[in-house]
Amino acid sequence: MSVLEQAGLSLLRRFDPERAHGLAIRALQAGIAPAPGLITSDRLRCNVAGLGLPNPVGLAAGFDKNAEALLGLSRAGFGFVEVGAATPRPQPGNPRPRLFRLTEDAAAINRFGFNNDGMMAIGARLAKRPRDMVLGLNLGANKDSADRAADFAQVLAHCGPFVDFATVNVSSPNTEKLRDLQGKDALAALLAGVMAARDGLENRVAIFLKIAPDLDADGLKDVADVALASGIDGIISTNTTLSRDGLRSPHAAETGGLSGQPLFDKSTRALARLSQLTDGRMPLIGVGGVGSAAQAYEKIKAGASAVQLYTALVYGGLGLVREIAEGLEECLASDGFGTVAEAVGTGRDAWL
Repeated sequence: MSVLEQAGLSLLRRFDPERAHGLAIRALQAGIAPAPGLITSDRLRCNVAGLGLPNPVGLAAGFDKNAEALLGLSRAGFGFVEVGAATPRPQPGNPRPRLFRLTEDAAAINRFGFNNDGMMAIGARLAKRPRDMVLGLNLGANKDSADRAADFAQVLAHCGPFVDFATVNVSSPNTEKLRDLQGKDALAALLAGVMAARDGLENRVAIFLKIAPDLDADGLKDVADVALASGIDGIISTNTTLSRDGLRSPHAAETGGLSGQPLFDKSTRALARLSQLTDGRMPLIGVGGVGSAAQAYEKIKAGASAVQLYTALVYGGLGLVREIAEGLEECLASDGFGTVAEAVGTGRDAWL
């Protein structure tokens, strides 16, 4: 991390977390955030669900909820970027405070509740996106919707022409009963609607499903079965957790989804199990606690074709993107892998 970035992070930590996050978005918009540009090599380049990625290190949804900093993010070194979640109508989300730093645990808890500007405003920004980035949108449902399953398809139909992939997010713990849509029958019906909306688009959009880390063995099997039968392109494993095991921070009891380092083991075990259940028939993206090249590599060996991070940026800054990508190349080379794809799943059994 550069001295300038270290100073910037120290300054941001003086503000409450949500205010600091807003300032980080403004810095990206103003072009004063780290911008290493394209980070790639023959070893790092990979193909995930038909998406050609310069490297497998992506930005998870939630950082740029409203697609406000696309130009800055396109220059930050990520192999791909996911924005959102977007819902059909704008909504304010849950009351503040709703974001908490758990510094002692290198973690965060949020209960945002899908606060966003709505698909019309977000779609207008996506239409002006930089074309030299792989860009995805996290699809959400309005809290007061009479038909939440239909909301996902509606957002895709409107915003799909402007993105390369879209993620069905039924795993946020901050919208009441949203996770109920992970049940086998409800999920099958929801994905059928999303796929029908995808078929109505002129451009090809890869469809991913983002799941919770708190599913039991039967729940993971149901998700895998439905995902394979639905024709979607991949699974993102995982969202935040409701677990609070082993936390030291005074904010540990706050309601919401926990992300960051405490999630790494749990999310990686779920990833490995999904890898076993899907048996290479669809790509997986590993999320949860990725804060170093070694952890990104561990996700890949557990079965991920690519990884995403977010909470680690709170503590390590955007310079972490280059550090992880370059460190990942070293890990692959050290073990004799010529590509990311060669390493996928090679250490899965250690997590089962």
